[in-house]
Amino acid sequence: MTFARLKSGLALGIALLSITIAGCSSYEPAPRAFSEATIQPYRLDSGDRLRISVFEQAGLTGSYTVDQAGYVAFPLIGSVPSRGHTLSEMETMIAQKLRAGYLRDPDVTIEVDRYRSVFIMGEVGQSGQYSYVPGMTVQNAIAVAGGFSPRANQRTVDVTRKINGRIITGRVSISDPIMAGDTVYVRERLF
Repeated sequence: MTFARLKSGLALGIALLSITIAGCSSYEPAPRAFSEATIQPYRLDSGDRLRISVFEQAGLTGSYTVDQAGYVAFPLIGSVPSRGHTLSEMETMIAQKLRAGYLRDPDVTIEVDRYRSVFIMGEVGQSGQYSYVPGMTVQNAIAVAGGFSPRANQRTVDVTRKINGRIITGRVSISDPIMAGDTVYVRERLF
C-alpha cells in the first residue's frame, strides 16, 4: 500500500467520523421549557376525555371528549374551546355560559377521565400509541412498549412535545417525566 493511498484512506475515515459525530449532535439537550412544562397545570388538547359534573344536573353530567378542532360539545351551550386551557379555566368557562341563561348558580367540576396517548417509536419491542398515565417517565413508557431492543441507546432518548403551541424536540434521560401527547423516539446506539 502506498503512502498516498494510506493518506487518502485516513482522510476519508476522518471525514466519515466527523459526519457521524455531527449527526449525533443534531439534537440538543432538552430546553428548559421541557422540565418547566411538566410542573405546570395540565393543558387540554385533542384526544383528552373529560368527566364534567354539574352539581344536581344529571342531564349535563357525563364524559366528553376534546375533538380534533380542540372543542368540547356540551349540552345547552354548544362547543366550548378547550385546547390549551387548564381544567379550572374550563370549569369557569362552562359555568359562565350556563349562568348566561340556563342555570342560576352552576357548580361545575372537571377531571380528566382519559389522557391523550403517547407515541413510542424507534428501538423498542413494539412501537405504537399507548395510554398515558400521570407520573409516567420515559423508562415507564419504554417498558409499556416492550422494553429496549438489543440495539437501543439506553441512556437518552429524543422527546417531541408541544409547548405553548410550538412543537419542540429535545434529548432527555430515561428517568425524565413525559407528558400526555409526547412522542418518544429511542435511537440506535452507535456501537
